[in-house]
Amino acid sequence: MRMTTSDEDLALAAANGDGQAFASLLDRHYDRLFAFCFRMTGVRSEAEDLTQDICAALPAKLGSYQRQAKVTTWLYKVALNAAHDRRRKQATYTKATSGWGDWETARTAMNRETADQIDWLTQAMTHLNPDLRDTLALVLDDMTHAQVAGIMDVSEGTISWRVSEAKKALRALKEKEEQS
Repeated sequence: MRMTTSDEDLALAAANGDGQAFASLLDRHYDRLFAFCFRMTGVRSEAEDLTQDICAALPAKLGSYQRQAKVTTWLYKVALNAAHDRRRKQATYTKATSGWGDWETARTAMNRETADQIDWLTQAMTHLNPDLRDTLALVLDDMTHAQVAGIMDVSEGTISWRVSEAKKALRALKEKEEQS
């Protein structure tokens, strides 16, 4: 009389590092697992990839197997979760890559526009008096008015006034250019 080891015993042995038990468990359930993956994906190559991913992850996942469910039930749950994860990754990838060309075109145009604005500002600042130009240069370098005041040895209020005057002068220069 031939005695066979139960799936549950094989799973527990495999979880404890028994390679032979793991191989026996896969041998018993691989075809069923692949068939289930094929039904979920509908594409043979996808089913093969998914089944291989599941088999590669099983040694680590077996540590969470408890005898509360049959091994086949547990395997179906592992496969279902793996299929859901794969679909989410594919959806995220598709979402991230769709519209890439439009996004890149818009990004390039925006970068070009920003560069043009920086070029204009740099050129326009040469028309400001030195105190306004120096103050604006420091503020545009992400310094607070208090920091600029400390560097220039003037009050913070003076810095705020200079920034305001520089903005007025630049706005007037822009309007003059647009009218020409």
